[in-house]
Amino acid sequence: MGIETFFRLLIDLGEADSNLPQLLRAHFAFVNGLLLGEEGEDTDGEDAAREDAAHWFRLVAGGAVFGNASHERTSATVGDLVTTVTADEDGYRLSGEKHYSTGSLFADWINVSARTGSGGRARVTVRADSPGVTLRDDWDGFGQTLTGSGSSLFEDVAVPASHVRERLEGGDGAPTPQTAFLQLVLLSSLVGVGRAAVRDAVEFVRTRTRVYSQGSGATAAEDPLIQQVVGRISARAATAEATVLAAAQLLATAQSATDEERAHLIDAAELRTIQAQLTAVPDVLAVTAEMFEVGGASATSTARALDRHWRNARTLASHNPVIYQERAIGDRLLNGTGLVYFWSTGEKKS
Repeated sequence: MGIETFFRLLIDLGEADSNLPQLLRAHFAFVNGLLLGEEGEDTDGEDAAREDAAHWFRLVAGGAVFGNASHERTSATVGDLVTTVTADEDGYRLSGEKHYSTGSLFADWINVSARTGSGGRARVTVRADSPGVTLRDDWDGFGQTLTGSGSSLFEDVAVPASHVRERLEGGDGAPTPQTAFLQLVLLSSLVGVGRAAVRDAVEFVRTRTRVYSQGSGATAAEDPLIQQVVGRISARAATAEATVLAAAQLLATAQSATDEERAHLIDAAELRTIQAQLTAVPDVLAVTAEMFEVGGASATSTARALDRHWRNARTLASHNPVIYQERAIGDRLLNGTGLVYFWSTGEKKS
């Protein structure tokens, strides 16, 4: 299955339940990182690295799900990480607390970012049920409420050496297809929301028996103004989907490119993915707001829960905020500034 097909399926999944693609985002990214050979660096050589990847692939093939615990209250950059992994006589010990741990509540394994004793960065993989691991269901966002995005606590968790993969160069900011991949998972969820909103708006109109005295149709479905709204939001949802899939095509090309072409194509895929974000976000947010134009106050019934589409879309759209991405593209096109391949949040350093 190619990447474009993968994202088409994620959009289908997002239409059914937009929580699911985001919940599994870390799992998909982990598998993609293994395929790309980007899941850390093994100091024992290429043969050991291949054996390590094969081990994780076997677990994935057996049905294991991997969650994520990377961001903290400060940031996700190496120098600011409070979570540490330190060597002891039996392997390593992991200690720290993470703020967002998307998918971990439903995972068998959790990939944790940590600072090493030498000041570097490592990916530490621990079982979700290991002694010392506490997963909290405390995500309080108004949308995407079932993504398992709560906080996690790691208290002196024993970790075998084979489950610690150090990133010798830190791993932050280097051009990689993974940032576009991660963003496209979110955008696929978002497009799924748009599709679901159009679907529910159509169903609402078809079953609506009341009409307004100012209307021009015997039924809501026959009213030209209602037809206009449905046509408009369907076009916006379709445009968002086409834009995201076009970016997925470029990502597929970049990931299969030769070494000579790879850097240029990765950059092109990253740029197109950011551009897709800048158009898909307002399109889907418009769809989830304008869908209420097809009905009166009955459209706001909590039994229908049509507001969930806007809440989910707004929450998804708040990841990697558009205002910063707009500026990044402008700076790139005007001044040739490199794109940002690593996102973090935290306190502004003076």
